Amino acid sequence: MGKARYFAVLLIGCRWVIIFLGNQLDCLWQILTQCFNTIMNATKRYAIFETFQKINPKPRTELEYSNPFELLIAVILSAQATDISVNKATRKLYPIANTPEAIAALDVEGLKPYIRTIGLFNTKAENVIKTCKALIAEHNSEVPNTREALEALSGVGRKTANVVLNTAFGMPTMAVDTHIFRVSNRTKIAPGKNVLAVEKNLLKFVPKPFLVDAHHWLILHGRYTCLARKPKCQECAISHLCEFKEKTF
Repeated sequence: MGKARYFAVLLIGCRWVIIFLGNQLDCLWQILTQCFNTIMNATKRYAIFETFQKINPKPRTELEYSNPFELLIAVILSAQATDISVNKATRKLYPIANTPEAIAALDVEGLKPYIRTIGLFNTKAENVIKTCKALIAEHNSEVPNTREALEALSGVGRKTANVVLNTAFGMPTMAVDTHIFRVSNRTKIAPGKNVLAVEKNLLKFVPKPFLVDAHHWLILHGRYTCLARKPKCQECAISHLCEFKEKTF
C-alpha cells in the first residue's frame, strides 16, 4: 500500500506539472503571436502612410486661411459645419476683418451677417468675439502655441486646439473627428472606443516620419474614400492593407 500511495502521489504531481507547463506554453505562444501581430501591424501602418505620402506629398487642410489667426477663427466656425460653408463665410469676412482687433470691433451683431449661413452662428459669433478680446488682452493679439492657452479660449476644445497646433505650428497632434475615428477603427491603424483613445493610439502607432501629416491624410481619406455609409474600397489605394472585414467591391 505504501508503494501504491507513493506512485499515486507521483502521478498526480506529474499531472500538475504537465498542466502547469501547458499553461506556460500557451502563454508563451500568445505572447509570440501578439509580438508577431505587432510587427505585422507596424509594417502595414508604415506602408499605409507611405502610400498616402506618395499620393499626396504635402496634404493641407481644406479650410482657407493665410495666418494662424484666420485658421483659428475658421476652425472655431467649422464645428458641426462643412469646410465649404466656412470658406464661403470667411471669403466675405476676412477681406473686411482678419485681425483680432478688426473682428472684435464688429462685435457680435456685426459679425453675425458674415457667418449666418453656418450652423450655430449665434453661439459661434459670441465665441469668436470673446476669443478675439482674449487674444488682444492676454496674448498680444497673437495665437498661442500651447494646448492649455488655446483651450482657455472661447469655442476652443481639444480637437480645435489640435488642429491649430498641427496646421499652424507643425506639431504632431491628432485632431480626431468623425472621419479620422472611422478610418482608424476600420483599417485597424489605431482602433479605439472613443475619440481620446483613438488620438492616443494614433500618436503611439503612427510611424514618426508621418506624424505631422497623418491628421490631414486620414481626414481626406475618410472624407473622399472611406465614406461612412458605403466606402469606395474599389478606388482605395490602401484596400490591400486595410483590415476592414466588410469591404465593398
